[in-house]
Amino acid sequence: MTEKMKIEEIIVVEGKDDTRRLLEVVEADTIETIGSAINEDILAQIEHAQEMRGVIIFTDPDYSGEKIRKTIMEVVPDAKHAFLSRRLAEPKRRGSSLGVEHASDEAIIEALRKVVTPVFESDDYEEIPRQVLLDYGLIAGARSKERREKLGDELRIGYTNSKQLIKRLQMFRITKEELKEAMDKVEESL
Repeated sequence: MTEKMKIEEIIVVEGKDDTRRLLEVVEADTIETIGSAINEDILAQIEHAQEMRGVIIFTDPDYSGEKIRKTIMEVVPDAKHAFLSRRLAEPKRRGSSLGVEHASDEAIIEALRKVVTPVFESDDYEEIPRQVLLDYGLIAGARSKERREKLGDELRIGYTNSKQLIKRLQMFRITKEELKEAMDKVEESL
């Protein structure tokens, strides 16, 4: 049996099923947000965990997961992020919702290996103009949602709507060059 990957940071997940699934694959401690019912006590616990060991936010790639991620980021803006694509988080049974608990061992390990940390206050960062995003077909137009989804996977910034995309690109300091490189790959896959 191979040795499990050990995670230093505390991983923030939505619930018990996510914790159970993660512990099948890696050696880690988790904090559960109890879904979108995240409260002040849990936020305080996450804030303390960030001070002590650091945290990795690893929520489901759906509306609720993004809402939780956003709530945590308000309290712990320098938290690290692990993302799963919607495709990799699809349930085996119809009718179940997307979730970390449905991901393969490989997908979970890959997401944790490719953890990203937002960067703030960078003088040399040049914001990507909205027009560039329009030109790439990421905002409005046919297949823009599909393009954003593939781009989020490629850049490991998660799925976003148009408004969130602009914020995520800024938060993770994605350059025009990185965007172009990622979009070349997205266009190839369409």
